[in-house]
Amino acid sequence: MQKIITRLLILTFIAFLPLTAATEAVSAEEEKKQSPFNAKHYDYVTYEEIVEQLQRIEKESNRVSMEVTGKSTEGRNIYAVTISDPASKGKYGKIQALRNKMFQNPGDAQDWADKHPDFKVPVLIDGSIHGTEFVGSDAVLKLIERFAFENDQETTEILENNILIFNVVVNPDGRVDAKRFNAEGIDLNRDYITQSQPETEASIKLMTEWNPMVFLDLHGYVNYSDEKPGLIEPTTPPHNPNYEYDLYSKWALNQAEAMEAEIVENKENYQSDLYQNLEGVHIPARDADAGWDDYPPIFAPMYAMYHGAYGATIEAPDNTWDGVEWQINSVMGALKFATENKDEMINDQIEIFERGINFQHPDHEEAHFPYAYMLPVDENDPNATHKAVEHLQQNDIKVEEAKQSFTVNGEQYEAGTFIVPMDQPKAGLANTILWSGEDISDDTSAMYDISAWSFPELWGFAAIPAEQELEITSAPVNQVTTSGELSGKGPYIIPNSSTEAVALVNALIEQGISVYKSENGDFYVEKQSGNTLNKLAKASGLKLNTEEIPDNAEELEDVTVAILKDGGMNKQQSHAGTRIALEKLGFDVEEITPAEVAEQGLNDYDVFVYSGTENLISYELREANQPFGLEDEQQFDAFQQEVTNFVSDGGQYIAVGAGASKASKTLGLTDVEIQTGARNSNGIVSVDYQDSSLTAGYDNNDIGFVYSPVWYTSLTDQTVAASFAKEDFFQSGFWKNSEQAAGEAVIIQENDQDVTLIGLEAGFRDHTFYLYRLLSNTIFE
Repeated sequence: MQKIITRLLILTFIAFLPLTAATEAVSAEEEKKQSPFNAKHYDYVTYEEIVEQLQRIEKESNRVSMEVTGKSTEGRNIYAVTISDPASKGKYGKIQALRNKMFQNPGDAQDWADKHPDFKVPVLIDGSIHGTEFVGSDAVLKLIERFAFENDQETTEILENNILIFNVVVNPDGRVDAKRFNAEGIDLNRDYITQSQPETEASIKLMTEWNPMVFLDLHGYVNYSDEKPGLIEPTTPPHNPNYEYDLYSKWALNQAEAMEAEIVENKENYQSDLYQNLEGVHIPARDADAGWDDYPPIFAPMYAMYHGAYGATIEAPDNTWDGVEWQINSVMGALKFATENKDEMINDQIEIFERGINFQHPDHEEAHFPYAYMLPVDENDPNATHKAVEHLQQNDIKVEEAKQSFTVNGEQYEAGTFIVPMDQPKAGLANTILWSGEDISDDTSAMYDISAWSFPELWGFAAIPAEQELEITSAPVNQVTTSGELSGKGPYIIPNSSTEAVALVNALIEQGISVYKSENGDFYVEKQSGNTLNKLAKASGLKLNTEEIPDNAEELEDVTVAILKDGGMNKQQSHAGTRIALEKLGFDVEEITPAEVAEQGLNDYDVFVYSGTENLISYELREANQPFGLEDEQQFDAFQQEVTNFVSDGGQYIAVGAGASKASKTLGLTDVEIQTGARNSNGIVSVDYQDSSLTAGYDNNDIGFVYSPVWYTSLTDQTVAASFAKEDFFQSGFWKNSEQAAGEAVIIQENDQDVTLIGLEAGFRDHTFYLYRLLSNTIFE
């Protein structure tokens, strides 16, 4: 009541202000809170208000510690709040060290836990990884307030047994901007295995520091039925085979039902009929057959499971204060359950790591886990392998380096080859990063998101499984140093071998240094006076060898690149992955909205990239999507005319993916037939790349990645640069009836105009680093 009175007084005061002052006082606040994704218009707590409240709580409570664990893309602080009883507050380092016993000697850790039942276990709780799911952080804030000050029996008992770590606002920029994704346009809850964003890195830091026993990720909103509104995992099949799933599933459903029971028990405290009349919660593992799986490690809870956590996504029914209370009740149910079952749950968490160390995985088929992976290093371009080693280490995976050459199955490996032994505590995480994946098309009727992510294939390094124990001399890798060099007196060849190579080319062009491209797609630079070339080569990690510039090599020109901007259609920025890929290739990329193309044209650009949903050029959109598309038929006609003029005047048009391909057909830029698979189909495919400048640097039989697959038929006046392989082309992932696309064209170029359609997802959430050069090849073609 006090809060309502205060707001009425504020509104009364504003009403007596001059009109402009009153408007200024509320406009910024109202603009955010009237987001199309806040349909109930509930008065959520802003990021700035959260920070103020956290600072107050830390000052007033002797249980609370607050730290900045990272910065968002736009530089906002990411706060972690740790709460425990005051006696434990100064012992976090010791507690973390004791947790690390689980990785060094699980038996000792188990004995210690048995002898010290007062040992506290960490529980990590994330708030609002999606910026528009406001209820998560609001619930976290209320939970922090409770555990900072309350002294009731439940609070006291939970703090006697647990340390609570809150990642308060996982996505600060998304909350401030009222957008699901972060400021780079990336859905952070698809980034956990790739870790391309600073917000994800901050979250990973907390996970690897604490190795929580329970991990809860607070979302909203899901409402399958009025009887069971909201959702709490565990999930439907398929389950990733790299988990020790028997140990997770032993507790996961019971933990979810404990959360459900707490929600139902407190339903009389809710305000709305939906919540007061609920009978339970939708738990996919219990209430569904398919479509909400935990297969890919891209989601925060699924990734946390590889660190031994009992992870769960918790989806409130809607964005309201009832939704906040629903989240609080779910967390309290989980905390009570974890406290009651702490000893047994710890035992099973320790068992996960013990199985890894002892190379004993009772629920896995023989040879699922190799004895080790061998990662050979390309002397001239070690970037992809070094990137992989750094990534493994960031994820708590031990990596060693061979100190002498060795032979396995008749193949010799040089000293300096990296070794990832699989008798280590987080073997499941190591394997999910390094294995080639599997085809699960026949295992389920639907998948929630991607089903294949092989780092060796999609980042472009070799990871060879050793099916026998290695008897070699090796040493742990502490740090990887990548430094390029110039070899010989020049001129120098820059092989078209990696994203870093293309980025070097663009950096040289930006510095005014001439770069030449040969017919086979490699680049050349002459010896330079001064130190610029040497510095850039060193930073690139590439060894540039001396080689004469071919007579047919042509000098590259600096180009201006525009990409059609998706501001957030269907709660995502469908162009973001391609934009990031272009930027990492070293191109200066400008985003331009459909309306801006219609109004301003494309005369300022050399290259125009369309990568995203076909609805970007639609004017018949639902309310939430209308700001991102076109206004009416007249604006569509203007857009079409501007793109047509651009191409007719010699501009380069590139379409990437299914949506852009369909849009290109609508715009009249191609007359081929656009064939597509089901939208939830995705995976790694074998591709037959033709010998062309569009495919330079790729083998004739190489890999690609598809997401909502597309291919092209009824070709008349087009050149095919790449096709799906004719037989057994689908390697891993989920794509029913993929055989219909076998042998079909997947990269084509119009013969009479500079229009290229790339059916492969060359830039996808930073997964497809190896495929980025399909974009630069096309631009430099």
